[in-house]
Amino acid sequence: MEQNTESNAIMEMETAPTLLETTGPISALENESIYIFREVAAQFERPVLLFSGGKDSITLVRLAQKAFWPAKIPFPLMHIDTGHNFPETIAFRDKLVANLGLELIVRNVQDSIDAGKVKEESGKYSSRNALQTTTLLDAIEEFKFDACIGGARRDEEKARAKERIFSVRDDFGQWDERNQRPELFDMLNGQIELGQNVRVFPISNWTELDVWSYIQAEEIAIPSIYFAHKRKVFLRDGLIWSHSEHVYQEEDEEVLERMVRFRTVGDMSCTAAVFSEATDIDGVVDEIRNSTISERGARIDDKRSEAAMEKRKQQGYF
Repeated sequence: MEQNTESNAIMEMETAPTLLETTGPISALENESIYIFREVAAQFERPVLLFSGGKDSITLVRLAQKAFWPAKIPFPLMHIDTGHNFPETIAFRDKLVANLGLELIVRNVQDSIDAGKVKEESGKYSSRNALQTTTLLDAIEEFKFDACIGGARRDEEKARAKERIFSVRDDFGQWDERNQRPELFDMLNGQIELGQNVRVFPISNWTELDVWSYIQAEEIAIPSIYFAHKRKVFLRDGLIWSHSEHVYQEEDEEVLERMVRFRTVGDMSCTAAVFSEATDIDGVVDEIRNSTISERGARIDDKRSEAAMEKRKQQGYF
């Protein structure tokens, strides 16, 4: 899919979405996710969909459309903006919400830094990714959200494999994996105490390949950054880093122009690219199907420690 087709593909999302006619695994996953979305609407008063502009959250938007059609999605989208996002992702985000007539709430990590609530990191592996936690928790409190819907999948990282579909957070926004409820399919318990909220994961049972296969089958528009393109990069620690003002770079680290794409689109300072020739969705699906490296292998912040993700989740990170 070429970049200039993005707008048309987004506009097509306004038309009546139809359930997949097949009876295969993807259709079953779609049905499960739609059920979860409807349970959220039935059990919670102020849900919100956490939206990054990445493939997983874009897939959530399509599933939410199907869950509530012909009505519009009955809750806002919210993006916790680090200020160091890929420009292609932000442009796509704004175009999507405008074309679909959705409400978008944006809260900025820079505001948390300016208020002295978090401290900007510096040095070789500095990133704003972990700083999102404070901004997210403040936003949840500001809007009194009781359910935050996100695109985490069990196959991404081992800490996320411990999550329930309805994952309870305490009144400090923290996650305790030992204090989660038993959860049986079709019996999602949304009852929470005053001050608590729930993180909801409608695609928890999907894999990265499932998401890409769904995007392919539904012909869903995604940011051009997911497809192979020439980009200025530099190499460090066996990873491909973006050449950007937001990414620390040593003077002796040579800037190269290479054909790359991104498997995940988090903060620029912690998201590595991969060498690729996959310029369309078919090429991406084939590449993922044959990959021997996990998606999170391109997330530099996960390499800080073996338990980096779990510690961030315990502090309130998504």
